[in-house]
Order: sequence, then C-alpha cells, then structure tokens
Amino acid sequence: MKQSNSPWSKHFIQIAGTDNQAFTTASQQALDNIHSLFAECAKPYSGLAPELLKEAIYNSNLDQAESLQSAIQQSNDLIAKNSIMVQHPHCIAHLHTPPLISSVIAEFYIAALNQSMDSWDQASAATFLEQFIIDWLVKTYEMGTDADGVFTSGGTQSNLMGMLLARDWFAYKYSEHNVQQDGLPDYSSKLRIICSDKSHFTIQKSASLMGLGERSVVCVKTNVQGQMDTADLQATIAKLLAQGLLPMAVVATAGTTDHGAIDDLEKIVTISHSAGLWCHVDGAYGGALMLSDKHKSRLRGIESADSVSVDFHKLFYQTISCGALLIKDKSNFRSLLHHADYLNREGDELPNLVDKSIATTKRFDALKMFMTLKGVGATALGEMYDQLIELTQLVAQSVQQNEHFELCCEPLLSTVLFRLGKQYQGALNLEEFNQLHQKLRLQLLTSGDAVIAETKVDGKLYLKFTLLNPCLTLKDFDSLFTKIESHAQQLINT
Repeated sequence: MKQSNSPWSKHFIQIAGTDNQAFTTASQQALDNIHSLFAECAKPYSGLAPELLKEAIYNSNLDQAESLQSAIQQSNDLIAKNSIMVQHPHCIAHLHTPPLISSVIAEFYIAALNQSMDSWDQASAATFLEQFIIDWLVKTYEMGTDADGVFTSGGTQSNLMGMLLARDWFAYKYSEHNVQQDGLPDYSSKLRIICSDKSHFTIQKSASLMGLGERSVVCVKTNVQGQMDTADLQATIAKLLAQGLLPMAVVATAGTTDHGAIDDLEKIVTISHSAGLWCHVDGAYGGALMLSDKHKSRLRGIESADSVSVDFHKLFYQTISCGALLIKDKSNFRSLLHHADYLNREGDELPNLVDKSIATTKRFDALKMFMTLKGVGATALGEMYDQLIELTQLVAQSVQQNEHFELCCEPLLSTVLFRLGKQYQGALNLEEFNQLHQKLRLQLLTSGDAVIAETKVDGKLYLKFTLLNPCLTLKDFDSLFTKIESHAQQLINT
C-alpha cells in the first residue's frame, strides 16, 4: 500500500491508497483498554481522593510530546480508571444513562467524518438524515404537518431556544416589534416567563442570557410530588396582568430533575393558549415516554405545545451530547435566520440546517438516533421505560418497608427520594440531620461504593436515586441499601 511522504501522516486517518496502520493500531489499543476497563469494574468510582486525582492530572507534562501509544495508556490509567462509571448498578445519581452500543459505534463515524451540520456542502447525507430524524420525531410527538425541529446539544440549549423563540413571537404579536432587527422592545422589563418552582434552572439562565433577567421568571407552586399547581398558574397569570406586566410564556415540565414529576401538560397548554401565551414543554427527562404504549398517555397535551425540548442523552440512551428542539409552527424559526454569502446564500437551492439553529458548527448527532432506531428500535426503548418505571415503584416499596429509611413521596417517573429514618436523627436538629445526609452521600462517593445524589424538599435534605439503567434489578438495590446503612452507622459512631 502506498505510503504518504508527509512526516505528519502518522497522526491522521489516511484516505484511499495510503497506509492506515497507525489508526488501526491505536483503535485496537483503545478498544482493548476499554474492554478491560469494563470487565474489571468493581465500583462506580475508584475511590481516589479528589485532591490526589487533581494532583496526578496536574503533574502531567504537556510541553513534551510522547507516542500516541503512551498517550492512550496514560488516558486509560489516569482518566478512564478514575472516572464515574455510569454503567455500574450503584451509579444512580444524575440523569446520565449508560449509552447504547449503537450510539457508541455511531460516535466512531461522527468523529472520523468530522462533519459540520451547517451547510449541505459540509454535510451532504448528514443534512438529509438529521431532517429525516426530525420528521420522525414530530410525527412521533404528533405535532402536526407544520412542525419542525433541529438537533441541539441538549436540554439547556433547547430550553434557551424555546424561550428565545417565545420572546420574539410574543413581541411581534404584541406590537409587531422585530427583536432580531431592533433588539429588545421598550417594554422588555415587563415581560414574564412562568414556570413551576421545580422547573429546571435553565429557565432562569435562559432569561438572563436573553437580557430579560432572572427576575423575569415567576415560579408557580407545586404539590408534594413536584407537579405544577394549575390553579396557582391561572391565579399567577391574572395577577401579573393586573400589575400591568406581560406574561409571554409558560414552561411545563415532563420529568422534573428533583422528583421526576410530569405536569398536567394538557391543562397547562390550554391555560397558556387561552391567555395568549406561548407554551414550552421541557421534556428532557420524561419526554421519552412517547415511545411507551403503556405510559404515553401521561404526556397528553405535549402535541399542542408551541415548543418541546427532547434529550436523547437521557432516556433515549445516547452518548452525550444529543438533544433536539421541536416547534409546532416551523415559521417561528424565522427569527433565527441570518444569511452569510459563504454559507447559506439567499436563493440557494441546497438545503441547510443553520437557518434554524443558534449554532453554526454542529455535530452529526442524528446518526446516533438513526443507528439506535435501526439497531434497537422504538418499541424496545418503550419497553425499557416500562420496566424502569415498574422497578422504581418496587424500589420505593422497599424504602417504605425498611425501618432504616423514610420515603419522601410516591415516585412518578424513575426518581426515588428518601432519607434516613428518625432513629438516626437522635438529638440532631434539622440542619445537623441534613448535614449528616450530605456527609453520607460524599462518603459513599469518595469510598467508591456508590454514586447517589441529594436534593432538598421543604427544607429537608433527601438522598436521590435516579433510575435510568434498564438492566438493573431489585437485587442491585438490596446491596446498595446495605452499603448506605453501613456508612450511615459509621458516621453516627464517629
């Protein structure tokens, strides 16, 4: 096989007619390392103390290049072996899922092809494939023939885009003001976004980035399970209008981060539209239930929302990052349209995706969903969710039946909130008892025994399980509860 004359060729994947041995060798070494990493994984974290891990990383010499073989091995031994293993049964803290093999393999192609998803001449087949997957999504979410969407980096970007489109839509509807051309209107300080007090923090973050400020976000109260109080929503809209303010959008949540709560989407959309407001559904967590025949009805109303956030790197089991924003009326993407002569010229007949994205360079993440739908199937994904929700109920029952723990509330999706039983509190006041839970979570993490989360509900700190791995069984939790009890007892005795 022909050899390249360039001294740099060994660092690149070579095209036809040249030697690809360097790529083959490096790929095999990495694959062997990853195989061993998972085969030998006994804990969700190595247990290396944070300060020692930082010291080891900062001692790496970046001023002198070594061989790729050495770089791969150092990355494996220093980074991979000291990473949080999301595949481990006792890693159930956050909304990070074990990725499907189909998604990991798709990443090989995405990285090797290195296409940018802004213009057709940079991503020919990729442009069509992303639109093909978007078309499948809007059909799956039953949003109608005028709907469209675009892939994003995840829920944060999707929520930002939803709020941005809502702002521009409202300004034009209210006063025919064009925010894209003329900036914020003179009444922008009166604009308000309404969400629940359990909505994701990116709603406030989006308001800040859009120049409206975090104080433009008004939070509606929720019930004990974290669902929006729709009566309070109606009262809040009326109160804001009476104050001469301008509510522009309502954000409903299909799967809150803390509780996994799904709001009454149908009622919230109806209330929003009756008041002339944009309704956005943050479905980053629970929106995947559209693939479940058993639980799809819990998302009734999502099809009528003006915009919907979807996160594929959550319950679609894709590698990070991978998300989408879907909108009911694709004409609302017009506020994102900017022409550049080198990229998306006016009158150009070739399709492009940059016209409806806030990003220019964008990954070909649609390939991951394509390979998953072809290699796993939407039906199988839906069945995984059914199993997860059933397992979550069983775990919650285990908590209720265990005298060492106290359940916060009945889980609505795949999140279980619980705390230690009252016998552990003793003479501790609420603040001290909360601190005990914080210490417990950190000790479980730094020992490498378990990665779980924490959150506060009504001033009480609760430990949190986020069940996302469809391969888990109730036995995995029996051993985890034993570990939690053991560490709690150690903390009390010290």
